[in-house]
Amino acid sequence: MKKHSLNFTNISFILFFGILSVSCFSQNDSAWKTLSKLTYKKAYDALLGYKVDVPIFSNEVKALEGKSITLRGYVIPTDGFKSHKEFVFSAFPYNMCFFCGAAGPETVIEVLASEPIKYTSEAIYIKGILVLNDKDPNKLMYGIKNAVKVNN
Repeated sequence: MKKHSLNFTNISFILFFGILSVSCFSQNDSAWKTLSKLTYKKAYDALLGYKVDVPIFSNEVKALEGKSITLRGYVIPTDGFKSHKEFVFSAFPYNMCFFCGAAGPETVIEVLASEPIKYTSEAIYIKGILVLNDKDPNKLMYGIKNAVKVNN
């Protein structure tokens, strides 16, 4: 496998968006801040037939895997997630989320809830077990299972 080489452009991009994504979070969003601590490498995906960005999780992120975390964010309505038990959750409102191009992929997470969580345009808190994904490019890199809505 060919190693991904970093050049000035790549490093500038990583630093800019890393600083931007961390600075966009408030004091109450420490889990989102931690989840933003990652880099990417290019790797060939045989199923897709081209190179994809593969996340390289920091030690801080890896330490959260399998642990219960609480996140403040927004339910994002998407066609692929139709139930109230499976949906995408974002650190930012719909008009600023990753799918609109205004944030990075580290700001969204696939949710598998224990109980239905109804859509609202207001920010809510959810709690669940963090799952990391660096293998399947057709899924988000972060997941949270056994999620429940909690009060702050």
